[in-house]
Amino acid sequence: MANLELYELEGCPYCAKVKRKLDELDLEYESHMVPRSHSERTEVEAVSGQTGVPVLVDEEHDVEGMPESDDIVAYLEETYA
Repeated sequence: MANLELYELEGCPYCAKVKRKLDELDLEYESHMVPRSHSERTEVEAVSGQTGVPVLVDEEHDVEGMPESDDIVAYLEETYA
């Protein structure tokens, strides 16, 4: 079983793209909703070094904070498909 965490924002189309891929691959993940204000996103900034979402954490494969939805989708396909 994958040990995945996704930092996301409600209504974010880039986050939705990643969630669709996670669902398509039938992967379980823990969701972390971040505040709408970038200045309040200290948790995601600590993980990834930036405040944008989505951000994926995959401890099993030493991914500590991968940003960018296209990169995350490609990683998920490569690693779990």
